[in-house]
Amino acid sequence: MDLTPVTAASVDDVRLRRLLGDPGLAWLVERARRRLEREQPLAGPISLSAPTVEQRAASERLLGRAPGSGRSLSVRLDEVDDLLRRSGISPAGLAAAVVALTGPITLLGTARAEERRAWQEAYISMVALAEEIPALQGWVDRLRGDGLVRRLAGTPAAAADLLGRAATVLRALPVEPPVSIPTFSSQLLGSAHALDDGTPLCTLTLSGVRALTGFPDGGGAQWRRELWASVGLLRDELSSTALTLNLRGTPALDWMADAGEPTVLTLRQLIRFPPLSAPPTVWICENPAVLATAADTYGADSAPLVCLQGQPSAAALTLLHHLHAHGSALRYHGDFDWGGLRIAAALLRRVPWSPWRYTAAHYRAAVRALPTGPPLAGARADAPWDPDLAAALEDSGVRVEEEAVLDDLLPDLLSDLG
Repeated sequence: MDLTPVTAASVDDVRLRRLLGDPGLAWLVERARRRLEREQPLAGPISLSAPTVEQRAASERLLGRAPGSGRSLSVRLDEVDDLLRRSGISPAGLAAAVVALTGPITLLGTARAEERRAWQEAYISMVALAEEIPALQGWVDRLRGDGLVRRLAGTPAAAADLLGRAATVLRALPVEPPVSIPTFSSQLLGSAHALDDGTPLCTLTLSGVRALTGFPDGGGAQWRRELWASVGLLRDELSSTALTLNLRGTPALDWMADAGEPTVLTLRQLIRFPPLSAPPTVWICENPAVLATAADTYGADSAPLVCLQGQPSAAALTLLHHLHAHGSALRYHGDFDWGGLRIAAALLRRVPWSPWRYTAAHYRAAVRALPTGPPLAGARADAPWDPDLAAALEDSGVRVEEEAVLDDLLPDLLSDLG
């Protein structure tokens, strides 16, 4: 940072400290220093309310006269400056004397400008990231104004490092196939603990992951675990699961499909023992009620079905990616609301699917068939597979849950077998 151009080279230090070093004049020196920091002239009066006896006496010794007996004490800085120059104690005046007594002066205007510039430069890595991943542009813009980075980092230098590492992590997401967070962190950042809960990098990166995936807001260990899993980063291989019906390809899956019973698969199972076969079509729903009803209604005769149970888990994504890679066509249906559209869009970014009665036309038909429906709430979301769907939701303002259209969905699961 720039310093004031004054120096203390020609100051008579011994005489200066005897003159202005008195504790009773500390307030005067501090006021003069503040003016220098703000690039204000050292002229005119400064006042001290309710001065002590010692402060009055020190001012009298400095000026050679009584400063008055009012409630406040007033001293003219230009008189002090003239005294220092005439006496030879500080030929350069009061400014040089203040530097000699208190140290170099940082010009606050210059310092603030430099700090603003440093904070702007700290975000360079995030600006580049938003150019590469446009979906993050809004999040990057919010970071500049919401104070999160300043709270986490404190200084521009620390912020530049933090933002740079967060950009490195977000640029590497999603991870396919899923890996543990310590392994990912060690390979990418050089430390297995860089993304530990509670670290500034973890907090900032999770905020970016939410922006990247549309994952709903929340809190707690389970929420963080699921949020990490949505981009393929795992706290463990057992907590992430996929709910399925009538998939085959392992002895356990075959046995459950013969019985027509739902199966819960862990990520560990899917990584170590993925299905050895893939059906021509796999139907995907958002809510467990659809899968449960299919099992109750058709049992072993139901078409293969996978339930996301909300945001796509690492296990569900691993399974669907595997099935798609082995030739399965994926058909998806979810709730007709903003949250449902976000879940569907998050899935579409990871694996390709075609809509299963999940278009604007199907939504309008469902609204007409329902006597009443809960009102639509929350922030608008887009539907990349059918741009008219979001507009249709806005026009109707009605939320249609999957359970309300079960009678339309279930026949597809039976006819697909033929």
